[in-house]
Amino acid sequence: MPTPKRPAPDNTGRFAYDGLERVMHEKARLGILTSLVAHNDGLLFNDLKELCALTDGNLSRHLKVLQESHLVEVWKGFNRNRPQTLCRITPTGRARFLEYLNTLEQVIADAADAARANKTASPALLKGWSPA
Repeated sequence: MPTPKRPAPDNTGRFAYDGLERVMHEKARLGILTSLVAHNDGLLFNDLKELCALTDGNLSRHLKVLQESHLVEVWKGFNRNRPQTLCRITPTGRARFLEYLNTLEQVIADAADAARANKTASPALLKGWSPA
């Protein structure tokens, strides 16, 4: 059975993408950060919940993770004697999120380049290999 080709030593870790921070990469947190970066003054909890299609509990838990990572801040206040929660992205959160987006752009560029380079490659299996 032939041995699979290994990347050349200078390719080691090429697709590791250290900039893809787990705290931001989760789908709900990515939606929260995207919503907050688009609203400079922040969003009320219920508006953010609706934009991200999350439940109260899910949004609260994700906001806590983002708060602990210093990406968002949560403010409590009142409007017409009713409690309200305002969520905003921090300056640090904005900078880290923009770095994260740059890394995502690199992922897309690398994937597109690899797909174009392999466009003519045969999808047939190598001799001696079978689907698992």
